Amino acid sequence: MHERLQKSPFSLTEVRVLHELTRGRAQTAAALARNLGLDSGYLSRLLTSFERRALITRRPSESDARQSLIALTDQGHAAYEPLDAAAIEEVLAVLERLQASSQDQLIGAMKLVERLLGDRSQRGTVTLRAPRPGEYGWLVHRQAAIFADEHNWDQAFEGLLARVIADFTQHHDPLRETCWVAEQDGMIVGSALVMSVSTTIARIRLLYIEPDMRRMGIGTQLVEECVRFAQRAGYTKLTLSIATALEASRQLCERTGFVYAGGAPEIRFGHDLTIERWERDL
Repeated sequence: MHERLQKSPFSLTEVRVLHELTRGRAQTAAALARNLGLDSGYLSRLLTSFERRALITRRPSESDARQSLIALTDQGHAAYEPLDAAAIEEVLAVLERLQASSQDQLIGAMKLVERLLGDRSQRGTVTLRAPRPGEYGWLVHRQAAIFADEHNWDQAFEGLLARVIADFTQHHDPLRETCWVAEQDGMIVGSALVMSVSTTIARIRLLYIEPDMRRMGIGTQLVEECVRFAQRAGYTKLTLSIATALEASRQLCERTGFVYAGGAPEIRFGHDLTIERWERDL
């Protein structure tokens, strides 16, 4: 990364401002400063320089006489176009060194950074779909890592997850059992699996939500889809087992119509836990 894009006469900040102005509508200096996170004094000097070079025009705002609307001139558009092309060329030069699978990894990592640091209200729609090859293993990895970090559960939990996945992928009946991953902007943010217990009873397994995606209704979305599938498959009861310590899971059960059906103390995953059974009649 260098101070000036492709060694052009424009600084990176100047290019950011030009890019913002190419969106086709005039903007005020205040809006530019807010959208780009720039100091108003610095932006004012930058815009004065642009105006001096005939890259922008200013005209009074009809709605607020104290504000001026800023727009690119034809000369401003002509100055920006090669900068945009140079930026694309620079990115392509970096990506050409990577295999297609590595490019996918890079894009996924960039999306994860945007998701973790971005505004929750600006995130995309969450959709449910079937897992793709390799994603069943990812579900085991993520849940084992999350529960180890949040609850200090040991490797026995990962072993349990692996056995569930192995049994499901090798023996499941697609008419009676299913698995969903919740996806947002191409990334997995949660999952749920319906497995048969008997001809009339099914059980939800592998229910989890990524920590930064909780309290957004994804758990409810997954559980309700499990309920609809179980009803279509002809089950009369759907069950779910959780540890008492998982208060958010207990609230989710109550919110989605499940009722507490009993619990028992067990030594699991390196801890003394109370495992609760929740049920919903279908």
